[in-house]
Amino acid sequence: MNSHSDNSGSNIRITTALLLAAGTGSRLFPLTQNSPKCLTLVNDKSILDRLISNLKSQGFKRLVIVTGHLKDCIMDYLGEKSGDLSIEYIHSPLYKTTNNIYSLWMARNMINEPFVLFESDLVMNSTLLDDMVYPDRMAVALMKPWLNGTTVSVNKANRVTQFQEGTTESYSDIRYKTVNIYSFSLSSWQAIVKQLNQYISEGSVNCYYETVFAEMIDNKSLTFDSVSFDHKPWYEIDTLKDLSAAELLFPKELKKVAMRTNAMA
Repeated sequence: MNSHSDNSGSNIRITTALLLAAGTGSRLFPLTQNSPKCLTLVNDKSILDRLISNLKSQGFKRLVIVTGHLKDCIMDYLGEKSGDLSIEYIHSPLYKTTNNIYSLWMARNMINEPFVLFESDLVMNSTLLDDMVYPDRMAVALMKPWLNGTTVSVNKANRVTQFQEGTTESYSDIRYKTVNIYSFSLSSWQAIVKQLNQYISEGSVNCYYETVFAEMIDNKSLTFDSVSFDHKPWYEIDTLKDLSAAELLFPKELKKVAMRTNAMA
């Protein structure tokens, strides 16, 4: 379902990433009691390490991180550079009482170029990003019985046509799960910021940015081409059960396992 339509600037490769990592990760407690969610280990490597590796392999040059819970842990862990990747931080002081719409709004003055938006609970095969490094795309996966959360409808041209809130009720149409990775052209981002400003000024700081995206898709002020994440492993880690499932998908690196086996022999 990877789409390659002629969006403005769609052939320009994005090199900036925004990571929203302000949340407390309460559903992963006690692992997040003294460590932010993105530093949770999936076998031998943290969620953040895996993302950094993926960004480097895709040629990203800039990473902006919105921090909140235990922000110093992230800053001490990464510093301001990782190879060719420069790292900048925005602290969200209201992280305990706001949601991801506020975290995204916090980046409005820091980013003035096309970028890819990531959440801090995703692990994935790096090649899944091959089609996400171009503007105005959205990662999706075919809805399965065990998945939950926001879904979208997609037309025959692979264009996202509608967002739907998560439901346990049956539905007749084919729907796709949002993977919470989005890419934006500069014009799309500028339009989104206008909507975010309106929401925040009205005090709507505790909803999800999908609310804004859904509204803009409906009034056709925003478009996304869908990119399928069905063909390679990815996982969203919200709970300890999710972590166990992710560790099955992303086993320890074979080289390290072989080294330990040889050392024990």
